[in-house]
Order: sequence, then C-alpha cells, then structure tokens
Amino acid sequence: MMKVWTMSDIGLLRKENQDAYAIRTQTPTGHTIAVVCDGMGGSAGGSVASSIAVETFTQELEKVLTAEMTAEQVKEASSYAVSLANTAIGKAAQENPEYRNMGTTLVSAVACGDEVVLTNVGDSRAYHICEGGIRRITKDHSLVERMVDHGEITAEEARHHPSRNLITRALGADTDAQSDSFLCSLQTGEYILLCTDGLSGTVTDQEMLFEVIHGGGNDTCLDRLLAIAKSQGAPDNVTAVLMRKL
Repeated sequence: MMKVWTMSDIGLLRKENQDAYAIRTQTPTGHTIAVVCDGMGGSAGGSVASSIAVETFTQELEKVLTAEMTAEQVKEASSYAVSLANTAIGKAAQENPEYRNMGTTLVSAVACGDEVVLTNVGDSRAYHICEGGIRRITKDHSLVERMVDHGEITAEEARHHPSRNLITRALGADTDAQSDSFLCSLQTGEYILLCTDGLSGTVTDQEMLFEVIHGGGNDTCLDRLLAIAKSQGAPDNVTAVLMRKL
C-alpha cells in the first residue's frame, strides 16, 4: 500500500502553470499510478499537451492493467499508454494550428507490491529515496545529459549549463517518441519522488534527501522543497509527487 503527496506551483517567473499530474491510489487491480508532465510550446500549447498526456496515459493504462501482470508486462503496458498519449497530442496539434509546436515530458510510476515500474520521456525525473540515500532512476533525454555521458561536462556543470533546458525527446514533438522504463524494488518506509525540472533544476539531490528523510514530516515535505526552489528563484513551474510504501 502506498501513501501519496502532491504539489504543483507556478513558480516565480512563469505566467501560467503548464505542468500537470495525476494519481490513482485505489485502482481495482491494486496498483498505485502516478504521472507528472511538463508541457511546452507556446502560451496555450504546453498546458494542453501536459493535460492530454496525463489524462490519456492514466485512462489507457487503467484499461489494460490486470492484477496478475508481471513487472515486465506492466512495463509494456506503461510504454503502450505513453505511445497513445503521444498520438493523442499529435492529433490535437494537427486539428488546431495554435497547438502545432506543443509537447510535453512525462514521468510515471506504477506500484504494486514491492516493485515499481518507472517510465519517462524528456527530463522530468524519478528518484528512489531511503535512509541509505537518494538515487535518480530515470535518465534525462536532454542535450546536457548526453554531454555528461560523453565526458564533455560534469553532472554539476550540467545543472548550470546554458543548454540545460534543451531536451532531445518529448511527447507530441516526436511522432515516435520512445520512452524508457525501469524497475525499482521498494521496501516499507522507502519513497519514490517524481518531479519536473522546475524542482530538480533548483533543489539538489542532497536537499531532496534531507527533506524527505529528516526534514520534519511527509505532509509538509513537498512544501519545504517548493520553498527551497523559490529561494533559488523558481524560474519554472514546480511539480512533484511523493510516494511512500506503507
């Protein structure tokens, strides 16, 4: 069983919150579903793309999930739901020229028992957090991540690189945007944190770890992380979902 907390904020500089998220904690199959999206593409397009992605992903995933599914089958189901979300965004863009350049990142978690399937496209992230530390599970589809992989810059330099917001994959923008999936074992008392780059770009991994494990209670944890993001200028929308295995 999972306990879930959520937070989404416009930040300090944006005129609109183009992030979106959804959670499903009482699914008939016993799964807990969470998804976070960071929209982009014009004054209206970003919020449309992220909303379509969240709605399509959760609806289509719930249609195909069964209680008997293995983790590998849940991976396939999640990837399938992501592809349908991508198609839905592309269709909406074709029907309305105003939305032609819209797109969105996506990161999701599907938890059942001791295992969590995580899926992502773009640079929204999933972290595993426990008493022993914090580990980023997903890999950003971004220019700076590619540069880090090639040894051109360090991970710390990537946090402040002028091209840090350039992503290499996004739903809607790519007709065949491929998602990555990961499997994470989750023990009682451990956490999964999903977030947009509005959080991960302003709050360090160690700050996340401290607030989740030692900061003073789960009910206010995401508010404390938001406060740190705002203390760093919060130039983007800030959205997060925190999941704890009971």
